[in-house]
Amino acid sequence: MKILAHPTREQLELPTVLDCFGDPTRLAIVHGLAQHERDGAELRCGDFSGVGAKSNLAYHFGRLREAGVIRVRLEGTARYMSLRRDDLEARFPGLLDAVLAAAARDVDRLALAECTFDDAPDAQQSQSRMSPA
Repeated sequence: MKILAHPTREQLELPTVLDCFGDPTRLAIVHGLAQHERDGAELRCGDFSGVGAKSNLAYHFGRLREAGVIRVRLEGTARYMSLRRDDLEARFPGLLDAVLAAAARDVDRLALAECTFDDAPDAQQSQSRMSPA
């Protein structure tokens, strides 16, 4: 089974995280994940089909994972993503909430694409089984 590398909490770097938030596609991905994290849902790559092309999204998911903004869990051929809220909050208190609040206020101007659920039930109800970094 392939395991994807994620930086530890201590390895998260502010310039790299801010760079992720500065890109409209990556901001839309983070915004989408944040909208669904309250119900404990992880989102799959296909849930972001409204944000961009599959090959382009793969690049952005990789950048977000490498920066430590999201965690990606592999299950078969599916990739499940969730925000690393606890790690981001521990390293940079208030940053994620401030970015998400600003994105929510400007969602129309920023033209953040909405997540679309391809196979709704298992994408929306998959619970995160990942241990913290």
